[in-house]
This record gives sequence, structure tokens and C-alpha cells, in this order.
Amino acid sequence: MYIVEVWVEYAVFKINQKYSYFYETEISIGVRVNVTFNNRLITGFVADCYFVEDLELEEAKLGYKLLKVSEIIDAKAIINNELLELAEYIAYTTVSPLISVLHTMLPSSLKPKKNYLKVVKTAWVRKLKYHNFKNKNWERVYNDFTSDITQKEFNQKYKSVGKNLLADKAFEIYYRDKEYQLDIKFVEDNKKKLTLEQDKVLNQISNSEKRVSLLYGITGSGKTEIYLQLAADLLKERKQVLILVPEIALTPLMIKRVKSRFKDLAIYHSGLNSQEKYYQYQRVLHNEVQIVVGTRSSIFMPFSNLGLIIIDEEHDSSYKQEKTPAYHTRDVAIKRAEHFNAKVLLASATPSLESFSRGVKGVYNLVSLRSRISPYSQELKVIDMKKELDLGLETILALELVEDINIRLKRKEQVMILLNRRGYSPVLKCNECHEVIKCDHCDLAMSYHRDIKKLKCHYCDYERDIPEVCPNCNQVASFTSYGFGIQKLETELNQFFPDYRILRMDADTTKKKNSHAKILEAFENHEADILCGTQMIAKGLDFENVTLVAVVNADDGLIRNDFRSVESCFDLINQAAGRSGRGAKKGLVVLQVNEPEHYAVQMAIKNNYVGFFKEEMNFRHLLNYPPYSYLIAIYFSDINRSRLEKSVAIFLKYLNNEVEIMGPSDLLKLNKLLRKRIIVKSKDLNKMIKLVQNANIAYNEENLSRNWVDVNPIHLE
Repeated sequence: MYIVEVWVEYAVFKINQKYSYFYETEISIGVRVNVTFNNRLITGFVADCYFVEDLELEEAKLGYKLLKVSEIIDAKAIINNELLELAEYIAYTTVSPLISVLHTMLPSSLKPKKNYLKVVKTAWVRKLKYHNFKNKNWERVYNDFTSDITQKEFNQKYKSVGKNLLADKAFEIYYRDKEYQLDIKFVEDNKKKLTLEQDKVLNQISNSEKRVSLLYGITGSGKTEIYLQLAADLLKERKQVLILVPEIALTPLMIKRVKSRFKDLAIYHSGLNSQEKYYQYQRVLHNEVQIVVGTRSSIFMPFSNLGLIIIDEEHDSSYKQEKTPAYHTRDVAIKRAEHFNAKVLLASATPSLESFSRGVKGVYNLVSLRSRISPYSQELKVIDMKKELDLGLETILALELVEDINIRLKRKEQVMILLNRRGYSPVLKCNECHEVIKCDHCDLAMSYHRDIKKLKCHYCDYERDIPEVCPNCNQVASFTSYGFGIQKLETELNQFFPDYRILRMDADTTKKKNSHAKILEAFENHEADILCGTQMIAKGLDFENVTLVAVVNADDGLIRNDFRSVESCFDLINQAAGRSGRGAKKGLVVLQVNEPEHYAVQMAIKNNYVGFFKEEMNFRHLLNYPPYSYLIAIYFSDINRSRLEKSVAIFLKYLNNEVEIMGPSDLLKLNKLLRKRIIVKSKDLNKMIKLVQNANIAYNEENLSRNWVDVNPIHLE
């Protein structure tokens, strides 16, 4: 008899342990099984399996009767040993239940959940040995069949004769996983000759003894070509390569570049459906492809011979998952690279302060590209919106910017305009009592979306009509909108430029499958003259005919109450500016700002990342913020305020005075839940993790408010 140790599907800290069952035969580690837990049939994940001579004796040692595994779901392990060890590492370093990590790592069709999505199969036909032909048509069809085809194709091609042969067992039907074909137009691209600077950087990365290299390269300096040539060298050695991009919006462009050079690749991102993800996962698992392009979740693909991980735009906050397990892709990449003795390349025009400081200290191999590939020039113009408002400006766009846009459009050039705010207007206020209309579930103002004529909460997606009566003063009142979002900007652009074609790219226009790629392809083919969008158009895009990039409210991020707000503002301006003038024509960048003298704005104007790094590091050092210390945020949520406050007080008792504790702080209500937060700060991350891990285990033994942990948070409210 075999004892089977199982992680059950519930991602709850209180039951974050292996549970024992028995089975007559051995079950492989990494297989999903159905088991009875708390009188319910649920799915689990086999963590261990060992033989015992006497089951009753084993039960006597344990002190309870074991239940039998109800069903084995998988014929073989769905995850390899390296990924299992990685899951344990992530669970510990992010203070998360291990099963939550497995749920994150696996595609929906393979998740250890009772309601996992079934794999879609396609029926295929193959030839068997056969000689009993009834007539010449049977023999002709049999001999005509040279390779396996789908049953649908078989029926269409051979009709009734084929069906008769199937019935007579000349052929048989079998099933394959439904395939997913990349529908990407591309032109074959050959290896490009590198500049002297690129060639030097390529050699520095290839020959470095350090596992991690940081490539600081200004926009347009040819970072992607270095990725492709590094990848080509590894592919020759039969190694696997993973190229990561931060968002789906950038994935189509990187896929196009990689496919143009290497033809076959796997892709993996949240825009794929369950079957497509499963198919790509299986292709990597069975070594059918050597190169993968994807977003954050592709870091968990089942590689067997990984040689290189490239993280493009490594500074981007999208690489950090903000729910349990709150892992950072960079940390996972380095851990996986250690296992495979592979290299990691972090690359950005605006590296995160943490990464650049490690480069400066020599922890990472720091290499730089300071020159652009194309000899284009770029002019940068700043418009002080306070002065514009003093002059009575009544539009979103300054008149000077409108004229600049008009000049480019008349020359048949293209324009990109960035405004990092969704909706038409972010605030709707009662004209009687002046109260802002807030979400019923969150302490957040609801934004007006003109296209659907509704108010929408951008956190919980709750929608409602504009009320006829003010919910605060109960007066029949009119409402006035304040501020502006990307929809209002689009409306204004249509008013200023009625004869030109305008595309909008934001979370509302990219909900449908492949919508990112379709919008970008249409703009690249000059089916539109102006592309306006939120931050998803700020980075990584390369359109030769774009000669003007404007950023509206470019310094809006400075008002955020977050220690990274200045860094985020600098990144956004710098990245957006890099989209202009990437071809032979001179580029213009226009920034509409309210604080033109702020050092983030001034350094971005000068494209002076190193200068910004020094200024911002002085601020971080003064307040002992990362990278001079580490932070762990612990969040608590509950519908009951007294239980919430009691829970936070109990958790604080489990912490000690060896670390600095900030809070507890009250946070905005979200999704009907009241929230509080504690921040733990220390220079010793390992000590902090152990402390919070132990505190969390003790805390979850009691029936208290729900909590979750974010180690090294990217953003703090």
C-alpha cells in the first residue's frame, strides 16, 4: 500500500500543509488527484508517495484513519521537479500558500482545481494495416491516404468510402490536443550588422561571468537586435530562450520581430484562451520549440534546457504580481537561471533604481548603449499648463500643441498622444451639495464613460447609470464632470481634426481577443493618423512615420502618495518620448505639465537617466526607502471594522522590535471590504521574511480577518 501526500486545492494559509491519503499503487509526484476533504470531493496535487508494509500500523502512528485517493486525473506528472522546487521557493519568499503558487504557475487546463477547464481535443485519422478491399474505390482511397489528417478533413475528402473503411478498421480515429496556429504577418529578417557599440555590449554580456547583466540602453539604441543575436547564439547550442515583455500590447511587436528571425516560437500571455495556453505549454514541455515570447506568466513555462532569459523594459511594474503570490518576475527569472546555469539579461532605457544600483555596485554586469542606431534628431518642448490656464485655456490640448499636430498631419506623418487616464471624466459632482459620486463598493470616485453612457469604477468594474437624484443630498440635481480622461481627449481630437482618422488604445478598447495587435497593425499600416492611448502606448512601440509624441498631464503621477511616484513619472515621460522620430524624419516630443521645474521633468527633458538616478537615490537614502532597505506590506480586509482592528492588533503582537514597523494605516474601502496595512522595514530581507512567515502562521491559526502579504511591494497607496 502507498501513502500519498497531497496539497489540496484551497489556497488558504490555515490549511497550507500536505494531507495524507492511501492508494493501492504508486502515484507519481506532480500528478493531480481527486480526494475527499472535509466531506467534499476536491482536487489535490501529489507532493510525495511512499510504500508502507502495513497501512493499519501507519494509521496508528498518525492517529487517524486514512481516506483513499478517489481518482487519478493525470497519466503522468504535469509539472517537473525544477518547477516544484521553484514553487516551494516562491511560496516561502512571498509568504504564500504553496497551492496558490501552483495555481499561478499552471495553465487553466492543468490547475489543481476541481473546476479546472478541460483540454479540447481534435479527432484525427490514421491508417492501419488492411488488405480486405471490397472494391477498387476502397483500395484507391486507402492508397491515396499518405499521412494523418483530421477526421473533418477525412470525411470531406473521402466521404462515404472513407466512412466505410473506418467502419471496417482500415483506419482508426485517435485524438490530439487542439492546435493553435500563430496568425502573424511577417517579413523574413536577416541578422543585422551591429554598430561598434552594440558589438561591444554583445561581447560584454556573452563573456561576463556574472549570471545577471543589466543593459541600460536609451530608446532607439538597438537593444532588440542584441536580444535576437544573443538568442541565435544560444539556439545554436540547442538551448532554450525566453523573451519577456511587460504587457500584451507589446507582445505582438516582439513576436513579429522574433518570428521574422527564427520562424518558430511559442507565445504565452493572458490574451490567450485556456486551450491556447495549454497548447503552448505542451509545446515547450515536449521540446517542440526553443524560443518563447510572453508576458509575466511565461516565466513558468516547463523548460528543460534554458540558456537565456531576457526581460525587456525590466523597470515595468507589470512584472510584479499584485495578488497572492506577489512574486516579481525578475526574482523568479534569476532563481530559474541558477538551476539551469543560464544567464539573465535585464534591459531598459529607464532601469528600476534597484536594478541600476546593483549594476553600479557590481552585483550585476552593467553595460550601456548611449547612441541611437538611426542618426535622427529629436526636439523636446515643454508647455506649462498653469500659464495656459491663466490665459483661459478651455481645451485639453494647448493651442501650440494643436498647431504642431496639424503641421505633422498635413505632411502625412503620424502622431501619438498619451493620457494615462481611462474614461471620459474621472469625477462627477453634484451641483447642489458638491459631493462626488462614489462607487457603492469602493471609496473611489466613479468615472464617466461616454461611450456606454454610464459611471464605472476602475477598481471593481461596477457600473451604474447617472443617478436622477443625488445619493448624498437626495435632491433632484444636475451633475458636472471634472477632469478629463482618454475618451474626452479622443472627442476633442475629432473636433480639432475631423478629416483625419483617430484610434484609441486603452483597457476599454482592448477587451476583445487580439484587439491590441489589430489596433497596432492598423496604425502601422497608416489606417489611422493619430493614436491616442493610456500608458500601454508609452513603451516599446516602433513606428517610423511617427514624428510627434505628446504626453498630456505628463507629471500627473507626481501627485500620487507613493515613494515610487517620481520614478514612475520619469519613466513614463522618458519612455513615451522615445516613440517619436524613430525613422529618418526629425521627431518632436511635447510635454504638457503643471510642474515644469520638478527634477523628474527636467531630467526627462534632458534624457538624463543617470542624473535622475543620483537625485532620486538621495531622496531614497534620506528616508531609508528601497533600495537602501526592504519593505514587506501586510494587508488586512474585513466587512466588520471591530474584527479588522482586533486582527491587526493581534498580528502586531507576533512581530518583534528587531524591525521597523510602520502603521497600521487605514486604506480606502475596496469591493465592500474595509482595509488596513502594516509595513515592515529592514535591511535584512531574509530575517524579515522569516519573521512575517512565523507571524502569519500563528495569525492564521485563529479565526481573524483575511490578510495577505506583499514582499518588496512596487506600489504603496
